[in-house]
Amino acid sequence: MIDFASYKKIVNESLEDYLPKKVGEAKRLYESMGYSLLSGGKRLRGSMLLFSAGYCGLEIKDALPFACALEMIHAYSLIHDDLPVMDNDDLRRGKPTNHKVYGDAMALLAGDALLNQAFEVMAQEGAKLSGDRAACALRAIAYISKCSGASGMIAGQVADMKDFEPNEQRLLYIEENKTAKLFMAALAGGAYLAGAPEEITAAFEKYAYNYGLAFQITDDILDETGDEALIGKPIKSDEKNNKLTAVKLFGLDGARQHAVKAVNEAVFALEGMKGTKALCDLALSMADRKF
Repeated sequence: MIDFASYKKIVNESLEDYLPKKVGEAKRLYESMGYSLLSGGKRLRGSMLLFSAGYCGLEIKDALPFACALEMIHAYSLIHDDLPVMDNDDLRRGKPTNHKVYGDAMALLAGDALLNQAFEVMAQEGAKLSGDRAACALRAIAYISKCSGASGMIAGQVADMKDFEPNEQRLLYIEENKTAKLFMAALAGGAYLAGAPEEITAAFEKYAYNYGLAFQITDDILDETGDEALIGKPIKSDEKNNKLTAVKLFGLDGARQHAVKAVNEAVFALEGMKGTKALCDLALSMADRKF
């Protein structure tokens, strides 16, 4: 099993292969899509999908289109999240956000196009397969769609932007759907793609759920205490946008305690599974996360 730095490198080197070529009438749209997709980032979701699929016996080349598609879904969500009608952010990863470069309308369409491109890539890959492998690909596509759609990430975004009751139940709903569901799409989606046994898929899903909670809570903490140069965007934007966050509800110390609890639950989910040290280390490194 290779390490996550290697998975990140593989995903980074492959993403452009799955984008439309920047020619023709829609050239500027394709440039806008590439601007956000290829602008860097942790590539955690794509790397996690490669890890889980590989852990369950699938070769990297067979999982790579799905990993890149998941990064497209993530990129589209960030483009839309930054728009003036949402969080109205000017910077992402230290660069002007998509709409500041290409305009609101083009950014909106680039996000739409990346989402559709993601499912085109996965469907085209699935169409090459037959029998059980085709069924596994279809199951993975359906699961990724559910996690990223109206009962997953988008539902979380809706809860994040609307008027809220500042309580733990609503905060958990936002953390689960806005953030954790896409990590679940990565790890459980990779397991589905590989045709893994139900108990392995469930363990990866539980890990990803808790990892996602810890990741979002840490995001909330970094928005309050982080270094803008490292984060790549202004801090205290949650306060500016009146967002419900773990820091707002529990304070900094309380938020840190919740993050530690989620990390421990993530690691516990993999108890007894040999070959998952890289995932455990990834969760445990959350305490040192700076961006």
